[in-house]
Amino acid sequence: MNISSIVVQTLPKFLDTVLEEIKSCKACDYHMHDEKGRIIITIEGENVNQELEKLRVIEAIPHVISADMQMAYSEDELNENIDVLKNSDAVPSMLNDENKDPNKIIYNGDLKKKDIYGFAKHLENNK
Repeated sequence: MNISSIVVQTLPKFLDTVLEEIKSCKACDYHMHDEKGRIIITIEGENVNQELEKLRVIEAIPHVISADMQMAYSEDELNENIDVLKNSDAVPSMLNDENKDPNKIIYNGDLKKKDIYGFAKHLENNK
């Protein structure tokens, strides 16, 4: 099963007409819209081809300027990633290595939590 979110764009003067078409359309589920003519919907399909067929239906609605996929979820991809996570170590082996100098481990995660000054000093010392 695939599920994708779509942002549909129309001109504000056609918003009510396009909303009526989308809400009565069996190809998608309506979620919200704004006064600028942006409409959020989702489509579902057994595969990507089925989703693309539904996207073409949305694109063919009169006064739709664009209908672009924003986020996609694929059950098959999720299952593959879960298998990879289940078969991998929770802690990277280098963090369990007692011979590894912790000061030489470079963290590449969230910059808000990263010691940028310590990292710059590390780079300077290792030139």
